[in-house]
Amino acid sequence: MALLYKADPVRGEQWKALFAEHAPDIEWRAWPDIGDPSGIEYLAAWQAPDDLEVLLPNLKVLFALSAGVDQLDLKRLPHSLPVVRLLDPGITRGMCEYASFAVLSLHRDMLRYRQQQMARCWQAHLLQPASKRRVGVMGLGTQAQQILATLQPLGFALKGWARSAHHVVGVDCYAGHEQLPAFLGQCDILLCVLPLTEQTQGILNRELFRQLPHGAALINMGRGGHLVESDLLEALDSGQLSGAVLDVLQQEPAPADHPFWRHPQILLTPHIAAMTQPESAFGVLLENIRRFERGESMVGQIDRTQGY
Repeated sequence: MALLYKADPVRGEQWKALFAEHAPDIEWRAWPDIGDPSGIEYLAAWQAPDDLEVLLPNLKVLFALSAGVDQLDLKRLPHSLPVVRLLDPGITRGMCEYASFAVLSLHRDMLRYRQQQMARCWQAHLLQPASKRRVGVMGLGTQAQQILATLQPLGFALKGWARSAHHVVGVDCYAGHEQLPAFLGQCDILLCVLPLTEQTQGILNRELFRQLPHGAALINMGRGGHLVESDLLEALDSGQLSGAVLDVLQQEPAPADHPFWRHPQILLTPHIAAMTQPESAFGVLLENIRRFERGESMVGQIDRTQGY
């Protein structure tokens, strides 16, 4: 039994050491040195190679080394092949840290204070209590609920929206297209952690921004495909939005002439909200392999009809 790894080679060495110590019965192979392809039963990858059925004829499971799977073209994968996303607790912790930093940066007006620092301007502005600041999270999956739980002790008025109904303690929840306008109207800071699907592609657009309170702010921790970038620039320039914290873009890395680089109302980070950590992710991946071998359901297996 062999597992083929196809991702960052530096972290691959950490994965290799963990398998050697804790699962020596699973042969470790690293792309592109796949050896005899007939012995490969598991693939752990960020992106799958082309012609998977031909290349790996005995592949049993594809483990995506990410919390989402939108980087994979599911239509090109064998329909019967289980695809499992990696529910790494380290990713969740990283997302909660980043969300807290981004919300607090916008809440405490740090973009404006950064501009003032560059202009050598010493000027204080009125501080709004967290209880008067409404924070809305788009997406109410496991990570979103952990983010909301992390924000809750800070005192913000929390809102949540998803396609289907959810109940989250301490959070006003909205569901479906019909309730989206009511949700947006209650968001002074809007945070997106939705999965990227055909339904959510471009959801952060001009129409959505117009439904937010004037002067609201945006955080995108989902995928670059959620955001219509020209619409964000328009909303910032008009004053409809006051600022944005963006960890993802349509094109990564951003080209040198991208307007986001120097925009005073945008804080841009290079897709670092969370990263898969082999130390915390290894146990999850290995347990899923053992589950599959025992004929049990795997944690994080996606629903192909929903795309996540």
